[in-house]
Amino acid sequence: MSDMVWINAALTAARPQAIGALLRYFRDLDTAEEAFQDACLRALKTWPKNGPPRDPTAWLIFVGRNAAIDSVRKRSKQEPLPAEELVSDLNDAESDLAERLDGSDYRDDVLRLLFICCHPELPQTQQIALALRIVSGLSVKQIARAFLVGESAMEQRITRAKARIAQADVPFETPGAPERAERLAAVAAMIYLVFNEGYSASGDSAPMRAPLCDEAIRLARLLLRLFQTEPEIMGLTALLLLQHSRTPARFDADGAVVLLEDQDRGLWNRKLIAEGLALIDKAIRHRQRGPYQIQAAIAALHVRAARPEDTDWAQIDLLYAALEELQPSPVVTLNRAVAVAKVLGPAAALEMIEPLAPRLSGYFHFFGVRGALLMQLGRADEAREAFGQAIAKANTAAEAAHIRMHLDRLMKDSDAAKTTPVKSVV
Repeated sequence: MSDMVWINAALTAARPQAIGALLRYFRDLDTAEEAFQDACLRALKTWPKNGPPRDPTAWLIFVGRNAAIDSVRKRSKQEPLPAEELVSDLNDAESDLAERLDGSDYRDDVLRLLFICCHPELPQTQQIALALRIVSGLSVKQIARAFLVGESAMEQRITRAKARIAQADVPFETPGAPERAERLAAVAAMIYLVFNEGYSASGDSAPMRAPLCDEAIRLARLLLRLFQTEPEIMGLTALLLLQHSRTPARFDADGAVVLLEDQDRGLWNRKLIAEGLALIDKAIRHRQRGPYQIQAAIAALHVRAARPEDTDWAQIDLLYAALEELQPSPVVTLNRAVAVAKVLGPAAALEMIEPLAPRLSGYFHFFGVRGALLMQLGRADEAREAFGQAIAKANTAAEAAHIRMHLDRLMKDSDAAKTTPVKSVV
């Protein structure tokens, strides 16, 4: 693994904890971000020569804190810091510092940071966007894609959110129990989107974004410890675990996408599956259905099927119908159409998604599903056009390659394409 690969992976994984701790020190979002960036620049210079520190997060917090103190001249409000050489090398002194930092519960700073970003002074869309930017360091482009909006609109949303936080003089402390409950939905949504950003990565970016999935699961478990009787947090955690359990089988040796029905189920992580199934079963017993529980129940039906043909598509269709009632969305309807194609056939599924075209005109998966349905119906010319649009909308090379495979097959033998089934989303 090259220096840049492991350094970038370490910086990505450390960002939430480091930003959270720096924010606790300086009580200012911009200062915390700048301090972290300064620490990252120092890491890029020193880590290739010295090797990785024993605790990269501790190293980044101390170096970032030093840099921020120098720039804002707040020495009187900070604890004395050790000499730089003690946090820059790999001797035993650094290990002692890391233990001191662990002892101050710095890892829980992430949850504190999440609740600050999800302050009720902000509209929910701004809360989630700000948390994605501050906590996970996603680019504006990545966040805009998650929300299906333009980059400029998302940039304005984040800028307004930071300004409102500053103007509201938000206390940078862990909220009490009532405030945590009020902000829980926004925090859960942010964790879900962070997971999706890591889960949707493919090709060369997959190893770099993988820590986002692990971080989202860690945060979900942390939320579950705070809200042990909340069924939706059980559902969220179960959903992430069940989705992540399939990660080892989602790409082949060349990095190409392997769809759900073609995956080697022996590669699925059974430990994560067992934990996820136990959580969703526990959540359902509360009889308080919610969107995360329904999505987790859908994922559970997939992982419980020993073979693709054993999948209970009729029950999945019913669950998606329930999700449409609770959380109407063109993407939910698109996903339901895959199940409808299995139960009622491609014509019924195509009729369901055609009205979605105006709202999903920039969505890669819409054109992929539409092309597959048209392919199954033998409408080769229309399928070819849909696949061409999917390639143009692809977010990664792996997505484009997958669609191109279908397009090549269609061009070689349109008659054979008539029997090609609609595949489940990965």
